[in-house]
This record gives sequence, structure tokens and C-alpha cells, in this order.
Amino acid sequence: MTGSPPPSLRVEGRYFADGCSAVAGMDEVGRGAWAGPVSVGIAVVTPGSGRRIPRGVRDSKQLSIDERERLYDPLSRSLADWAVGHASNEECDELGMTLAQRLAARRALDQLDVVPDVLLLDGRFDFLADRVAGVSDFPPVRLIVRGDATAKSISAASVLAKVTRDRMMEAESEHYPWYGFERNRGYPAPLHKMALATWGCTPIHRRSWAFVEGLWYRPSASGPGRGVLREPEDALGDDVAHDLVGAARDPHPRDAEQVPGPRVGAPLA
Repeated sequence: MTGSPPPSLRVEGRYFADGCSAVAGMDEVGRGAWAGPVSVGIAVVTPGSGRRIPRGVRDSKQLSIDERERLYDPLSRSLADWAVGHASNEECDELGMTLAQRLAARRALDQLDVVPDVLLLDGRFDFLADRVAGVSDFPPVRLIVRGDATAKSISAASVLAKVTRDRMMEAESEHYPWYGFERNRGYPAPLHKMALATWGCTPIHRRSWAFVEGLWYRPSASGPGRGVLREPEDALGDDVAHDLVGAARDPHPRDAEQVPGPRVGAPLA
């Protein structure tokens, strides 16, 4: 939000004062996307490393693409440790969003050399908690409402996860150029919805999401090239797209927007 104060290390500082030697912020991106992975970033700070975080780091939704790209390298160098883990679109389909997020977080945590004493997680929902088993193999978790706007380690994790996933989707756009993944990153957007209506799903779409009901599955990487649809489009982010596809704990809502139009390809298995 314009004019809002930048995130700080006050929250992390309280844990350092309590004796923690490493505190990690965690944030996810891709929850509301129709294609590609869900990704979880972890940014680890220590009492010394936090002061090296470059100015301008905020929640990734408040930064432009250019700003995020500019911050990515100096931010990654400033942290005590960091990682981004992913759960594929197939794993999102198989597990549901909550377990897919937990799997991506586990993969991110397993990459770290500096194991944090506590994880700061944005929001009100702890997707790391296994409520069935009643146990957790993650470090202690502390939920912080609007944490990506207030805790600098969470905003750092947000930026790292967003840039990493965006680059992955841009690489995928070379295989499926007519979906505009280089711009919408797999989120709902005009070109994306029109391509789905015409060409159906690709192998990187989440085929169990409600929006694909009635759509046909097109496994080949052939179709119309760039320039067929030239109007600009704005992709919806996680905070908006979840209204279409559901919250993190409800990956298959029945009231998601349906995409009309002709069906091309082989039917869904």
C-alpha cells in the first residue's frame, strides 16, 4: 500500500532478544494460479545479517517486476541463508493446496544450511501444521497477520519466491507461447482464459481445479504463436485469484469461474 511504512526487523529482534540465533520468514506464491507450481520461499536472518538487507524490500505484491528483479541478487547475498521450494501442478492436483504448500515448504527448508529456530509465517492459517498427526517436523511457527508488510524476513521470502517462480513460468512460456505465461505467470488473465477456451489445458495446468471442468486436455506444445491476441492483460495475484479458485485450504471449490468456448484436443482422462 502506497505510503505504508516499510517492513522492519522488530519482530525478528524480539526473538533474537529471547535467545534465537536464526529467524526465518516464510511466504508462498502461486496458490491462486491456474498453471505451474506453488512455491514457498524462506529467508533466514541472524542478528548481523538482517542489517545488510537492501532498502526497498517489501511484500512482492507492492513491487513492480523491475523492482523485484533489481532486488533479487543483493537480497539473496544479504541473508544468512535462503531457499525456494516448489510443489508441481501435478502434486497440487494430487495432494490439494494445503499439503502441496507444506511439501514445497519442506523442500525449501531441506535446502538450508542455517536451520532457523523459529519460522515467521504470513497470515492466519498455518499450512505447516499436520492436524491429523498432531506433530510437526518444522521449527516452531509463529503466525503474523500482514506479516509480509511488517516483518522484513517475510517480505524478503516473498520477493525471492515470486522472482524464482516468475522466472520458471517465463521459461515455460517458450513451450506454450499462446498462453502468455511470460506475463500472467499462470494466473487468471484475459489472454490465458481465451487460450484455455480455445486450446484447452497444457501439461502444466492444475487439472483438478474447478475452472477446468469441461475443458479438454491438449498435451502437445503446438498451437497459435505470439501476436494472435495483442491486447494488454493484467494477471490477478494470489490475493485476488483465490476468490476465483478458492482459499489455500479449499483447492477444488465448485463456484470457480467456468471458461466457455470450443474444446480442442483429447478429453480429460
